[in-house]
Amino acid sequence: MKSRIVLMVIMLTLLAGCVKATPAVSPEAPRVLRVMVYDSFSVSEDVIARFETANNATVQFLKAGDAGKMLNQAILSRDNPQADVLYGLDNTFLSRALNADIFEPYQAKNLSVIPKALHLDNKYRVVPTDYGDVCLNYDKAYFAEHSLALPQSLTDLTQPEYRGLLVVENPASSSPGLAFLLTTIGAFGADGYLDFWEDLRANDVLVVDGWDTAYYNEFSGSSGSDGVRPLVVSYATSPAAEVYFSAGALTEPPTGAITAPGTCFRQVEFAGILKGTQNRDLAEAFIEFLLSADFQTDIPLQMWVFPANPTIALPQVFVEFTLEAVQPAEVPAEAIEANREKWIEAWADVVLR
Repeated sequence: MKSRIVLMVIMLTLLAGCVKATPAVSPEAPRVLRVMVYDSFSVSEDVIARFETANNATVQFLKAGDAGKMLNQAILSRDNPQADVLYGLDNTFLSRALNADIFEPYQAKNLSVIPKALHLDNKYRVVPTDYGDVCLNYDKAYFAEHSLALPQSLTDLTQPEYRGLLVVENPASSSPGLAFLLTTIGAFGADGYLDFWEDLRANDVLVVDGWDTAYYNEFSGSSGSDGVRPLVVSYATSPAAEVYFSAGALTEPPTGAITAPGTCFRQVEFAGILKGTQNRDLAEAFIEFLLSADFQTDIPLQMWVFPANPTIALPQVFVEFTLEAVQPAEVPAEAIEANREKWIEAWADVVLR
């Protein structure tokens, strides 16, 4: 009996050795999608994680400076692109990007939900993702304490009662600074904007290099600022941001935005698939994702601009404390591309001399 059991064990062992084990199938490794963005780009980790899971992908964000520097980098590397997708190109640089022919056309399925006013390329090389209004912001306490009426036009800023009150950003080094320069060109024309700036200079306007310095160092309305100037070029969403980032300390913003006709410039941001991508299908999926409700809903509290999709429900802090510009200044993208540097140089000669 015992010998028969031993024999059976031996036979089973030999039989097991003859059966080849089925090799385990390794899951396909995630593909890497590279997305070039400006430095202030932000998105919730869980939102990106959902895209990565749905597409078996890993998204790498390559921060490349401000919008202008980012575009320069994309153009210089177009023969050997550093990324698959570019996000954050705005309408002040759009024509330059399109003329450089760095994008592959793609007509996104979700594009139909975006208002036609934001579609600035009828060849579908880029898609609009969001927009924001660059406007004058003011210190509520200062204007109340001095019983001073708010300026309701750009011309008002040149009047004696507003002398020494305004700080602006240099358009050569700042995106909102360039937007405000374009606002003045939209209001006074290419033949009249320098006269306005001469009057503004005579009224003691302060020019600084960037938004951070203007808003946090020179503007008196910003929380924690030691600034003394109650008017600054900022965003229509800045008052809402003051409340949101106070972590409950504020129930009303200490600042407001002036959105009167002709006093703001609307920046529209775009994304596009860069030529030379080795991940065309994944890049297309990412463009669709950017226009999806998932990503669009995340935009306001991440980048403090409005989602391009008008059906997205805005956060309550936007609803309560943000106004959109009424009739923002208009300057055609083609005119901006043809004259941007000339306009900036002429501005510098007048204002910085």
